[in-house]
Amino acid sequence: MEAVSVRHAVLLTLGVVAVSFSAIFIREAAAPSLAIAFYRMLFASAMVLPVAVLGSRHRREVRSLSRRQVGIAALSGAFLAGHFATWISSLPLTTVAASVVLVASSPFFVAMGSRFLFGERAGRAVLIGILVGLVGAAVVSGGDLGPSRRAALGDLLALAGAVFAAGYFLAGRRLRQEISLVAYVSVVYPTCAALLLPVALIGRARLTGFDPKTWGLFVLMAMVAQGLGHTVFNYLLADVEATVVAVSVMGEPVGSALLALAFFGEVPPWTAVGGGALILAGIYVAVTAQARERRRPPVALPLE
Repeated sequence: MEAVSVRHAVLLTLGVVAVSFSAIFIREAAAPSLAIAFYRMLFASAMVLPVAVLGSRHRREVRSLSRRQVGIAALSGAFLAGHFATWISSLPLTTVAASVVLVASSPFFVAMGSRFLFGERAGRAVLIGILVGLVGAAVVSGGDLGPSRRAALGDLLALAGAVFAAGYFLAGRRLRQEISLVAYVSVVYPTCAALLLPVALIGRARLTGFDPKTWGLFVLMAMVAQGLGHTVFNYLLADVEATVVAVSVMGEPVGSALLALAFFGEVPPWTAVGGGALILAGIYVAVTAQARERRRPPVALPLE
């Protein structure tokens, strides 16, 4: 791998570790899932907006954003809100196994969208990495994918969560090559929070009356999972193909299992160990393939 690709691999690893803390924080937070998603994005917005407003350079850039750029960033935020809303809503309706595997299929949609929108064709090695990672996700989930009428809606919601996640990464890939990270997330995160609020209200999720520990966990989710996780991924989208970023995010279940072992003493079952190894192998194949592609002349991306 080239030096710059090594840096990208390190940042991808940091991002995956950060988002892996989500499961730990969610487990300890005494709050509904939609409330967790809303406050995670609300507090993340509260951390980003002062940087965008108080810094003169960032303030000028935000003010100079075109309507198209604001629209694409807002669309990315809408995709992220859609991902949270659909995937979280799928969990009570279908098996956790089905939900995990279906939402993990987002790299396929990213690969198709990257080819259609940007002319970024996923190489054979990247596609193999996606397949290996998806098989690993199925193994981690335990393979409990039996069909049932009751789970049909949940399965569709989880699949919709994968599509929304793909849209989130693709929109970011398009725009991050034009504007800075701060300008981008200062639109994406507040948009996501603003859209999650009515979803939480419609879903009758409790939004008040939480204990201090839960409020603190909301802040930690914003700082770690969103700030060091998603923000790092959004930073990388300026240089790394969205397909590779999406494949790397599939490592979250592996990181969560290791953190559960460290914090709660939970020994993962053999399916988690074997499936985790497959996921890591798939990520390695996809990331190293992208590193080799970087040696070739870049393909011009259509901006209009």
